[in-house]
Amino acid sequence: MLAENNVQIAGLQKSSLVDYPSKIAAVIFTSGCNFRCHYCHNPNILTAVSSNKLFEETAVFDFLETRKGKLDAVVVSGGEPTLQKDIAGFFKKLKEMDFLTKLDTNGTNPQVLELLIKQKLVDYVAMDIKAPLEKYQDVVATNIDTNKIHQSISILKNADIPYEFRTTTVKSQLSYADFEKIGLLIKGAPLYYLQKFKPDTTLNPNFLKEKTYSDEEFLKIKAIMQIYIKTVCIR
Repeated sequence: MLAENNVQIAGLQKSSLVDYPSKIAAVIFTSGCNFRCHYCHNPNILTAVSSNKLFEETAVFDFLETRKGKLDAVVVSGGEPTLQKDIAGFFKKLKEMDFLTKLDTNGTNPQVLELLIKQKLVDYVAMDIKAPLEKYQDVVATNIDTNKIHQSISILKNADIPYEFRTTTVKSQLSYADFEKIGLLIKGAPLYYLQKFKPDTTLNPNFLKEKTYSDEEFLKIKAIMQIYIKTVCIR
């Protein structure tokens, strides 16, 4: 799988029923991320992956060619896809194949997000909201310009495409009061997902012992978020 690509592809899920709403999708995982979230479930692709472990870009597109008429969409996830130097060109190729496209992003590259939307290269966006802005650095375990997170939220709110915000919930990291602040941050958004933390694989081994909220507690958080967001779901 030796690869010299503008977009480093570290993984490919050939079919998914859950990653693009109501569509059958393939999921492409790009290599590299600028966050180091302790609970990350894809730690193997956070840093540059050796070239012999990357997928050839041409091989991925050859596979997608065989799935025309069987797949509705392609999701580009990660890692953080907007770090890739020609992510716009990558999405353009997907659109030329007549696939619906979805971007999973952490929101740290608002210029790239805006470019993809303005050029109509992306049909759906899912953006992670890791924490209230003042707690971001603690949760993502790295320095971050939270103004860029705020910009990406604003871009999506003003975009003419469907989108969702979502938060992975580790009980020790986020309190009820934190969710109140998140609600204010994304107030008016059409859709928000509360994601239950599952300690199967984590970047920080200590987080294998961490827990999420109980089902009853999630309902309380959902009630908080419904004050600010039209549709709140738990998954």
